[in-house]
Amino acid sequence: MPSLDSEDPVQLARTLLDECKKRGVYLACSESLTGGELASTLVSVPGASAVFLGSAVTYHLGAKQHILGVPGNLLHSLGAVNAQVATDMVAGTLKLYAPALHFDGLEITTVQQRSSSSWHGLLALSTTGVAGPSSDGFQPVGTVFVGAGLAGGSISVEELNLHGDRSQIRRLAVTAALHAGLREILSLD
Repeated sequence: MPSLDSEDPVQLARTLLDECKKRGVYLACSESLTGGELASTLVSVPGASAVFLGSAVTYHLGAKQHILGVPGNLLHSLGAVNAQVATDMVAGTLKLYAPALHFDGLEITTVQQRSSSSWHGLLALSTTGVAGPSSDGFQPVGTVFVGAGLAGGSISVEELNLHGDRSQIRRLAVTAALHAGLREILSLD
């Protein structure tokens, strides 16, 4: 894989959205350090609305707890930047966005049910990390966790140690999240 900083995030978003469309999979996100930049990158692709449901920007600890269901005791004891929070953000995103398809009369079904002709999957991505300029008191600047998971499947989390200024770290986190989504969706083959 090329380095994250040499890749075009919009092209990665286009590829991810195309792969989701091919497989009948919808996409939703939850973002902390990227603050909506992941969603912005996805919606910059024409036709994204065919599969992209939205993104919950849960920057504050309380938002992570009350919107996504991340346990408050975890956030207080370990902070927001760790693998378990990224995992819980994915799980919360799946729970939050699955009902959105009821609007179109669809139901999200699990990975195990995907042989069904009416399968509509849901892929969730999460980003949490420290963009800087200072540490969060738990992790150093540049520590990022990206999560990805399909409804009914396992959730994968990748820890990254990124370098650069605040905007560079956020952009690299977006690229990493798009890669995580691509790996997850391509694992269906």
